Amino acid sequence: MRITELRNLGPASARMLAAVGIHTVADLEAAGSAEAYRRLRGAGTPGLSRNLLWAMEGALLDIDWRNLPQELRAELLAEIGEG
Repeated sequence: MRITELRNLGPASARMLAAVGIHTVADLEAAGSAEAYRRLRGAGTPGLSRNLLWAMEGALLDIDWRNLPQELRAELLAEIGEG
């Protein structure tokens, strides 16, 4: 399955992720959303926001990113060093 087939993620997200070595859904699952976000941040990805972090986690859980529980968002922020 391609990254663009996941909920919340489109072509722009897929291009950003590919630039940091995440090309497939399996790659994203293996890295996890927090690690993927850290890679994107480390690469200085233009336009990067926390919304992509929420979108990736929602994609992995197959839920709309806007429905991520606050507790999960707090855990993700802690994982990326912003919590």
